[in-house]
Amino acid sequence: MSIFGSSAVRRPLSQSRTSGRRHRPDYMLVMLCSILMVIGLVVIYAISPALSIQKQVSENYFVSKQLIAIVLGLVVFVATANLPISYWRQLKNPLIIAAGVAAVAVRLFGERVNGAYRWIQIGGLSFQAVELIKFTLMIWLAMFLADRLRDGTINSNQDVFRKLLAVLIILGIVVGILQSDLGSLGVIVAMMASICFVAGLPLKRVFIIGGIIAIGVVMLISTSTYRRDRLLTYLHPQRDCQGAGYQACQAVISVGSGGLFGKGLGRGVQGFGYVPEAANDSIFAIYSEKFGFIGVVALLCIFMVLFTRLKNIMERTTDNFSQFIVAGVLAWLSIQTVINIGAMIGLLPLKGITLPFISYGGTSIIFITAAVGIVFNISRYTDLSPNLIAERGSYDNSGQRRRVRRPHHAYLSRRP
Repeated sequence: MSIFGSSAVRRPLSQSRTSGRRHRPDYMLVMLCSILMVIGLVVIYAISPALSIQKQVSENYFVSKQLIAIVLGLVVFVATANLPISYWRQLKNPLIIAAGVAAVAVRLFGERVNGAYRWIQIGGLSFQAVELIKFTLMIWLAMFLADRLRDGTINSNQDVFRKLLAVLIILGIVVGILQSDLGSLGVIVAMMASICFVAGLPLKRVFIIGGIIAIGVVMLISTSTYRRDRLLTYLHPQRDCQGAGYQACQAVISVGSGGLFGKGLGRGVQGFGYVPEAANDSIFAIYSEKFGFIGVVALLCIFMVLFTRLKNIMERTTDNFSQFIVAGVLAWLSIQTVINIGAMIGLLPLKGITLPFISYGGTSIIFITAAVGIVFNISRYTDLSPNLIAERGSYDNSGQRRRVRRPHHAYLSRRP
C-alpha cells in the first residue's frame, strides 16, 4: 500500500479548518526536524577542516554558514507556523511570479556546475531557484485541486487534465531543459503525482501523464552526453572508478568503511577530498563512515517517524487544501530522502539531490522548514476523533462516484 494510503477525498473546501477546535500542535514534528538539522550540523563540523582546506576558507566557514541557515530556517518556520492557512491563497500569485523570475535569472546569470544551472550568486550569498519552484508548486497545486473538488470538476479533461499537463510541460522546459536539473524535475513530478493521487485524480490519466513523462525523460537523456554518462555510470560504476564512476565508487566505499559502529567524528578519511560534494549530495556517505550501520539505522528510523507523523497529520486534516499541502510536503521530503540515500548506496543514479535537513545549503533548509511550518500550523486543527465515519459520496481514483457505508480511513471526516 502507498505511504499515502487511500486517495479518496470526502470533504468540501467550504469546511474550513479554522472552524474546527484549536488544540495542541504536533511538537514531535518540530523535535524530529531539529534532531535532523543538529545531525547535519555535527557532520559538517566534523569535516569542516577538510572542506576549509579544499576551498581555502576559514575553518569555521561552513559551520557558520550552516548555522546561519538553520537560524533563518527557524525564523521562517515560526512565520509560516503562525500564518493562517487561508493567506497562502492570496500569496499564490506573488509566489508564482517570484518563482518565474528566479527560474529565468538562474539560467541567465547562474553558474553552470556539473552540467546544471542551479545557483544564483548574489554577493556572498547563493540562492537555489528550484527550491522556490517546489514550494510554489505545492501551494498552487493544492489550491487548484481543492477548488476542482469543491466544484465537482476533478474529472474534467478541459479544466484539470489539460492544465496539469501544461504545467508539467512548462516545468519540464524550465527545470529539465533550461536548468538541466533532471533530478529536481524528478522530485517535482513525484510531488505532483502524489498530490494528484491523494486528490483522487483518475489513475488512467495519471498513467497517461506518467507515459508522457517517461518519453520526455528518455529524450532528455538521449540528447545529453552528460546524462548518458550518468546513466552508464549508474549501470556499471566499477568500470571507471577513476573517471565517470569516481563519486559512485567513493560513496559506496565511504558507506561500507563505517562498519558496525562507525569510525567516529574525529576519524575517517573520505571527507578529505575523496568523496565529491561531501557536505552536500554525499553527506549521507560521510555520515555512514562516521556513525556506521547503527547510526544509519537510527537516522532512517528518525526519517520514518517523521514521515509517519506527516502522514498522520494528512489523514486528519479537516479540509482538502490543507490535506494536499501536507501530502506535498510528505512527498517532497520522502522522495528526496530516497533519491539521496539510494544514490549513495548504489541503488539509484547520482542526481545531485540533497538530504533534507542534513545536507549543507541554506536555500534547501529555509524552504523545507517553511513547508514544515505550514504543516505544523495545520496540525493545530486536525480531527482527533478516534472513529471518523464518512457518510457522503466521494471520488476515488477510478473516477467513479461511490457511497461509503462504513469506516474507511482516518481522514474521512463526519458530515458537518
